[in-house]
Amino acid sequence: MNVQFFGLLIAAVLFVWVFKRIGLPPILAYLATGVLAGGHGVGWLTQSNDMALIAELGIVFLLFSLGLEFSVSRLMAMRNLVFGLGSLQVIITAIVVIVLLGCLGFSLLNAFTIAVIVTLSSTAVVVKLLKENAQLNQRRGQLAIGVLLFQDIAVVPLLIILPLLANSDVQGIGWALVSALSKGAFVCVLLWAIGKWILPKVFNEIAQVRTDELFVLTTLLVALLAGGLTHAFGLSMALGAFLAGMMLGESHYRHQLEADIRPFRDILMGLFFVTVGMQLNIQFVVLNSLWIIVALVAVFSVKIGIVTICARLMGERKQDAIACAIMLWQMGEFGFVLIALAGQHQLLSSEQGSFLIALGVLSMALTPALIDKTPFILKHLGMLNSPHLQQPNPVNVSPLYTNHVVICGFSRVGQTIARFLKTEMIEYVAAESNPLLVQEGINAGEPVIFGHVKQSDILKTLGVERARLVIITFTEFEQTQVVINAIKHIAPEVKILLRSKDDTQLARLRELGVTEVVPETLEASLMLVSHVLSMSGVPMSRIIRRVSNERNNRYPLLQSFYAGEQVDTEDLNSDGLKYLHLVALPELAFAVNKSIYELNIMQYKVQIKALRRQGREIDAPSSQTVLLANDILVLQGKPRRIEKLEHYLLDGIN
Repeated sequence: MNVQFFGLLIAAVLFVWVFKRIGLPPILAYLATGVLAGGHGVGWLTQSNDMALIAELGIVFLLFSLGLEFSVSRLMAMRNLVFGLGSLQVIITAIVVIVLLGCLGFSLLNAFTIAVIVTLSSTAVVVKLLKENAQLNQRRGQLAIGVLLFQDIAVVPLLIILPLLANSDVQGIGWALVSALSKGAFVCVLLWAIGKWILPKVFNEIAQVRTDELFVLTTLLVALLAGGLTHAFGLSMALGAFLAGMMLGESHYRHQLEADIRPFRDILMGLFFVTVGMQLNIQFVVLNSLWIIVALVAVFSVKIGIVTICARLMGERKQDAIACAIMLWQMGEFGFVLIALAGQHQLLSSEQGSFLIALGVLSMALTPALIDKTPFILKHLGMLNSPHLQQPNPVNVSPLYTNHVVICGFSRVGQTIARFLKTEMIEYVAAESNPLLVQEGINAGEPVIFGHVKQSDILKTLGVERARLVIITFTEFEQTQVVINAIKHIAPEVKILLRSKDDTQLARLRELGVTEVVPETLEASLMLVSHVLSMSGVPMSRIIRRVSNERNNRYPLLQSFYAGEQVDTEDLNSDGLKYLHLVALPELAFAVNKSIYELNIMQYKVQIKALRRQGREIDAPSSQTVLLANDILVLQGKPRRIEKLEHYLLDGIN
């Protein structure tokens, strides 16, 4: 199995790379990987229970991240979509398909089984594409999510009904449905209580520890425990994960939770699509290609038409109704679960199961391309010509997230910057990893979110790609390196202002792409100098000019000083910082009666700032100056270089 997974990883990487290069979505790459590697392809990868379980976790994490997007209040606001549009779509589609199959000679039981499988759409495909295309908050995205949520809920009774239909026990069906609804209601209430009163306290405690690994582990554990709880009651794991995510969607940890879960979700979702592709029998598809194409066209026409009509009956705009229908026309991942279940109970023949699997895989594969072509389709239907029919702006997108200032870190410095920005009516948004600061900031009405700015998802939430300026307020160099690289990966042209303790890493920070560095130590010295000069009677205009020149020239007068005996290790590595050191030449010194040129002092990369001779000071002596006994040299440079030069001047040791 280890060799198989290693080969699977290689194939997935190659396919995703090729598909992205030719402009196709990764979902198709994963499906192609499964088709190639599965038992109906090359055959070096076989389906296993372990792989199926891991793939199912991808759906669990997907629904958890989806739940983070929906708070309870938001879901209640969408109840008309979930229980109105969703129920209409499921019921009407099932009835129409049953009637059509009945006309083709299928039995009622067989037609019902196929109809409920075809009725379901793919939450995995649609939600992933909505997130990638930033359409989750658009009206058409909301319509699709509402329908998908009802379909996922409807899966629960369907998993119970199909086995009972095989036994033709009508009384058993009624009792099983009541039992399922009761268990579902109990689990929902239980998860709601846990999410409302326990999980926020847990994450508050975890966040205060300030350990990234613990936060990620807790996130994974919560998602899996919620899924495991609903599974223990005979319900879908994905439903439990969604409910847990929805409870946490009301907390200020929402963005960080989504950023933490995303890598695991995407990898496991990729494995899920691989397992879907493995079920496709290429030989069967070729032999039945004509009927599969006819079925694809029929499913496309029926579901597009029904979803569009239902959405229009709910008062939605025509272009949103059609766009939503295009998103939902395919078969879903839970359909494969129902196909397997129906096959076990002889509700479907093996040929019918293979046909439906081929239909589902191909419909999933075609969906990304159709969604990408939706604007083109709407345009040719005459729905994007008028300005009022253009794509609506996403809801819940704050104006703070356009041409704004991003503050990374909301401690004392970040809060001070925010206050001055507020007085100038400059919009800003901040991110902070200290939960107490975040809570206090939110209570005070500040636009601050909980999150680690080294993660690209958090930076995208802050809108760095649309920001006028990004300010990094913490000073740890290793941490700032990671954040700068993450920012530049998302927004290469954005301006970055960085706070640092000093200018020891100035050159390196400039190489990383920082626009401006504000060294605290040097700026504090400049402020002190300004006050000293002002209190000494120097005109303010001259002080401002001096300070401005010092900043523009990168603090030349602040770059050298007498260090005494203590030298900081960090200062030794500084690019700009240099020390001043006095060297007195006694009568027997090696350098006496030799010129500066003759001594070749420049090889030591040390500068002679001044020469003191008989009470007089000569600034920057020329290379022809001959050094005499009792001269005092003022040297400027790195400590080790000055030390070597001093030995050379006194003893002639090179």
